[in-house]
Amino acid sequence: MAPSSPMAVKIVISGGFGVGKTTFVSAISEIEPLVTEAEMTERSIGVDDTSAVAAKTTTTVALDFGRITLDDALLLYLFGTPGQDRFAFLWDDLVTGALGAIVLVDTRRIEDCFPAIDYFEEHDIPFIIGVNAFDGARRFELPEVRDALGLAETMPLLECDARQRDSVKAVLVALTERVLARRLDRLAG
Repeated sequence: MAPSSPMAVKIVISGGFGVGKTTFVSAISEIEPLVTEAEMTERSIGVDDTSAVAAKTTTTVALDFGRITLDDALLLYLFGTPGQDRFAFLWDDLVTGALGAIVLVDTRRIEDCFPAIDYFEEHDIPFIIGVNAFDGARRFELPEVRDALGLAETMPLLECDARQRDSVKAVLVALTERVLARRLDRLAG
């Protein structure tokens, strides 16, 4: 019997501009991540708000891609979306076939995550929220963040550090649990 090819599962990492999507994918990918970072130019002045991320000099213009081999039968593909509205036309292609999504939140610019939350709700794609830790940023209790986002108590909301592999792993596990619970609910209903 010939060995079967591993099954690939797609996860989307999204959120606003400069929220840490590229860093998230890079922290856990077993391969050198494919990133489509471009230098920010004068054309982004007045378009991209860099006030909370003043050191940011590049931005994702298409996608980030990473891979995790879970075992011989299962590969996890991570696709990071661009964060600016002008690249939103790419989202439908990036999200097609996704098992679920993670929306990263920067509490310094919490409103930037609303388009991603709205997108996944409108497309009925299971997702969770990861509140990314930024050095020097004010910390909020998770119930405060939940209230600010208007999230139901059933929506998983976790603190994370997109730079830390173990933290990224915990968020991916939480998303997997959310997807499985949702599928079991649908089977039971």
